[in-house]
Amino acid sequence: MNKPNSSNLGIEPISKLLFKQALPASIGILVMSLNILIDTIFVGQWIGSIAIAAINVVLPVSFFIAALGMAIGIGGSSIISRSLGSDNIQKARYTFANQITLTILITVSFVFLGLYFIESIIPLFGGKGGIYEPSKIYYTIVLYGVPFLALSMMGNSVIRAEGKPKFAMYALMIPSIGNIVLDIVFIKYLNMGMAGAAWATTGSYILCFIFIFWFFSSDKSELKIKIHHLYLKKLIVKEITSLGSITLARQATVSITYLLMNNILYNYGGEVSVTAYAIVGRMMMFSLFPVYGITQGFLPIAGYNFGAKNFERVKEVISLAIKYASFFATLVFLILMIFPEEITKVFTSDTDVIRETPAAMRWVFLATPIIAIQLIGAAYFQGIGKAKIGLILALLRQGILFVPLILILPLFYGEMGAWMSFPISDLLATIITGVVLTREVKKRLV
Repeated sequence: MNKPNSSNLGIEPISKLLFKQALPASIGILVMSLNILIDTIFVGQWIGSIAIAAINVVLPVSFFIAALGMAIGIGGSSIISRSLGSDNIQKARYTFANQITLTILITVSFVFLGLYFIESIIPLFGGKGGIYEPSKIYYTIVLYGVPFLALSMMGNSVIRAEGKPKFAMYALMIPSIGNIVLDIVFIKYLNMGMAGAAWATTGSYILCFIFIFWFFSSDKSELKIKIHHLYLKKLIVKEITSLGSITLARQATVSITYLLMNNILYNYGGEVSVTAYAIVGRMMMFSLFPVYGITQGFLPIAGYNFGAKNFERVKEVISLAIKYASFFATLVFLILMIFPEEITKVFTSDTDVIRETPAAMRWVFLATPIIAIQLIGAAYFQGIGKAKIGLILALLRQGILFVPLILILPLFYGEMGAWMSFPISDLLATIITGVVLTREVKKRLV
């Protein structure tokens, strides 16, 4: 049996390596996105269009708590990649163990808070009118499973940092397939409605956790830890949280975006507009899977080679990642510009939603061909451990630029102003990131 070895990240040709890392990541994200997409279709067709809006209200809350695990995972994975690149296995093991401890402590605490303030949180995120009751049912059940999702997202990032992209892909595929199967059983055959959709989602989180636990318990992983590794070490925790804050801030910003969009759209267009945003949001998760996959595949390669001081390889992977991701982003753009109405009809037969969603979809994806520069640029700084710059760049698209736009433009253009905020923030964020990344490469990677 071949011994697990992450050194290939510094040896194999970059084009081959990026393909090996990005393909499983893309497939994993595709399956996970298909899960969300199909789940939304099942809910829309079997329960109703209001149920789609209800899930959209709950997503930012549950995703934020899960994002705590993702943030800890990606922040720690940057340390692990660089530690493995410099042959410091002990630091890698302590980092992984501290990630486990942090994820459990933080996410469980947030779940308790989320359940305690349930009556305030749901309306805050747009769960008003006919959306409230189905949102509350879904929210309560899904929150029980979120710590399992957080641990799984954390573990998935670490698996990829070890140079095991296929297992990271499996970790995303298992719960996705499980959720689809459970949806059919609970919603269609047992007629459990929103509760069935929620239990299917929670069950899928637990399936993912079981697989992640198996991986790190087996001989597939280099990160064999003992009890003493689990005790928090101040310097490691500080580094994890510093780097992980980039991902957490990005995900927190996504939650804020949902909060603002759901409320603004409800005020201007009611439940129909919130449902339209839910459909567009699912397409944002699903259609860009190859771009996000390349970004995920890029991270361990950049981090490992930067740690090993192979700067030429770092420059090469930046260039190739942007080229490949831009190609797929352009392809996605063309499909969504041509077939928005046909895509909308897959989710619902509600004529009001079908009438409103296509125009919204075109606005939201208008700047898609150029966003690869922004995503790869922000990921680069995160991968090499420059947390502050990475954080600022990560927040540009959906935070620093987007939030002011979403608050100002609807005052002048109504609901259309909300949709226009997306391409404007994408364009500005890409220009800024491109300038910063170019300067960094010329100055640092020499």
